[in-house]
Amino acid sequence: MEDVTRVVSLYEGFFAGGARILHSDVVAGLHGSGTQRHSVLSIASRARRESVLQRMEDDLRYQRLVAQGVGVRTLSRTAGDRPLEPASYSPEELDAAAAALRDADLILSLKEQPLGLLLALHGHGLMPDVPVAVCLHRSDPLHSGPALGWLRSATDAGLVTATISCAETTRRAYRRAGAGAPAQHVVANGIDTERFRPATRVESAQTRARLEIPRGAPVIAFAARFDAMKDPELFLRAVAAHQRRRPDTYYVLCGAGMIGENLSLRDMLDRICDRAPDLRRRVRLLGIVDDIPAVYGGADIVALTSAYGEASPLCLLEGAACGATPVTTDVGDAARRVSGLGRVTTRDPDEIATTWEHVLGARAELRAAALAARPRLDRAHMIDEYAAITRGLVQPRRVAA
Repeated sequence: MEDVTRVVSLYEGFFAGGARILHSDVVAGLHGSGTQRHSVLSIASRARRESVLQRMEDDLRYQRLVAQGVGVRTLSRTAGDRPLEPASYSPEELDAAAAALRDADLILSLKEQPLGLLLALHGHGLMPDVPVAVCLHRSDPLHSGPALGWLRSATDAGLVTATISCAETTRRAYRRAGAGAPAQHVVANGIDTERFRPATRVESAQTRARLEIPRGAPVIAFAARFDAMKDPELFLRAVAAHQRRRPDTYYVLCGAGMIGENLSLRDMLDRICDRAPDLRRRVRLLGIVDDIPAVYGGADIVALTSAYGEASPLCLLEGAACGATPVTTDVGDAARRVSGLGRVTTRDPDEIATTWEHVLGARAELRAAALAARPRLDRAHMIDEYAAITRGLVQPRRVAA
């Protein structure tokens, strides 16, 4: 009988974001294979990000993993804009973390931020001697703050065995930043194509009715947290430019911080709507959305205007799988991922607006291309590659033992 590999994933916390969606898909897929038993150690049980307090228990990824039998422990800290320093952990927290990791055959760190905990454990002689793979999801490691230094230190100390990057641009960027692990893997992002699927006419009509969008009006969706990396102001400037060309279009913004109570977002809207007074009634602010496939299913375009940091953005793949055409700035591997099914623009708001208009003019052809790409976007390929990598990290130790 094949041995079951025990894997512990380290999360900074459960809060809205593509990396957590993707990693939770991987954990659920590998746990369900029967050859691996997964659990999660989450440093934080709540996060205050983008002006929103997000509780672990309310997070869909947390709920899904627990429902599938994945054990989740937490140190009950609060995550914020900066990761927790190694020196910030109490002896009690280190003992609890050591207990959660004690029986692991392999540790997967979701991004580099949790490595502060592993360095603290190492410094107190509590770190287990098991392989550690760090799953990387940025193309700009210099924006990781102190966590990049922790990745370098953990690699130099021999704690980090491998990195698993979601894009080739990510692997190259971390290597240039001096954070090259002994083994460096690239696994392209995949999505749940059963969940992200084209909406039926009835479903699309229901979504539009709920959002008070007329039947047949063009819809552009922007699914991103309110963060400088995502550059929501550029999106809104492009919206203002597009309204002059296509005044019947509606714009749906969803993600952490995309709410009217966010004063920074409200200020942006006020400045832009001063020059385009009719725009305000065509913008929908939804915040964190549980049923994001419904938003994509009612949209013609899924837009991304990120300035930096993106590796392989999930929103573009999810939108395409629902039939929306992805239009993105050239960040990370985005241009490669939307090749043949979407469009890439510069960061000029007028060019973005022009590209949106061209896409709306070729909607039927581009929708067909997006839907034809669904098989290659499916997460099954990603989970198979993770399974092979994790086996390769654990088996040499078992043979040696």
